[in-house]
Amino acid sequence: MKVGEKMKSKITKFIMTAVTMLIAVIIMIIGIMIYEEISKTNISDEVQEFVSNITISSGETSKSEIQTPQVLETTVETISPSDENIDYSNSNINKYFYNQLDNNSKIFYNALEKNKENMKTGTYEINLGTEFTNVLSASDGEEKLGDYYQTAIEAYTYDNPEIFYIDFEKLYLNIETTTRGNKKTYKVLMNSGNNANYLSSQFSKEEINSALTEIENIKEYFIQNKNQSTYQNIKNIHDYLVETIDYDQTISRPNTYNLYGALVEKNCVCEGYAKAFKYLADALNIPAIVVSGTGTNSEGNTENHAWNYVQINEKWYAVDCTWDDPILIGGAILTHSTKYKYFLKGSNEFDKAHTPSGQFTENGKVFSYPPVSIENYK
Repeated sequence: MKVGEKMKSKITKFIMTAVTMLIAVIIMIIGIMIYEEISKTNISDEVQEFVSNITISSGETSKSEIQTPQVLETTVETISPSDENIDYSNSNINKYFYNQLDNNSKIFYNALEKNKENMKTGTYEINLGTEFTNVLSASDGEEKLGDYYQTAIEAYTYDNPEIFYIDFEKLYLNIETTTRGNKKTYKVLMNSGNNANYLSSQFSKEEINSALTEIENIKEYFIQNKNQSTYQNIKNIHDYLVETIDYDQTISRPNTYNLYGALVEKNCVCEGYAKAFKYLADALNIPAIVVSGTGTNSEGNTENHAWNYVQINEKWYAVDCTWDDPILIGGAILTHSTKYKYFLKGSNEFDKAHTPSGQFTENGKVFSYPPVSIENYK
């Protein structure tokens, strides 16, 4: 073969090799893109289709949501004997934060739980009777009662994210005092005090059931499509929240901290993500809790934050749906590695950027959290 022909043959082989490599690279890129799309469960579309076929019937940690309770004091001449027989001390409630309460805080929690349907009116008065007479007889009794109440509200709010329509800042403790000689008896009530009602300003009593129905329809999808794999159920919840919610950068929307903002308005901050995750996990009987603390982002800034711990195979793992749903600029694509960066992580990795505090309010009770697996879920 002549020298020119050999050179031409080498060039041809080089070109063919280059073209082959280019085609391989293109195929690989397309494959990655397809993988990214396939890796999405498309659960957001499935849920939307499910919910749209149902007729809706009418019917950062938010430290400002729960504050020291407002107290009203009045004097009455007599207390009805029936008030002395009111008992909210017994309950079959078995929820994570409830189980950490003392007996006095449990009384408030039980009263809220047993009257949650009545409280949809926004004006229903809960009579706790004379249960706290011994507490209030002490010199610092009113302060102690306020602490019991506030701790109960914190536990109740984070055990029950579906109670998003009560504005606990508008709920008063009303203490009625009766004096007979040297003996004082105290009757305690929870009511709207000087407010027209204790509902969140975003909801009227007529709108609450409709709002709950919208949320429950989403829950119903996950119930009806429950997978035998706990892992897959947790992943479905995580993916749905990441794919459907936009992070509220204004941090000023009325429902930005609650379940309604997350599942219906689909715009919230970290606490909304965390409450929605717990709510849907509860629906599938998967143990999950909301965790409050601080997070240190990639820029080194530390701020109040909320995420979840969830139990699988008798071990607890951390999930941060908010940070798995970063704000993408200029139409950027959420990659698979980014989408699951904080999904079912162990403390060795997760705690590098997350520090749980155990407190939902400043100076509030320090709740304990379950020990998280050291290693990531495999």
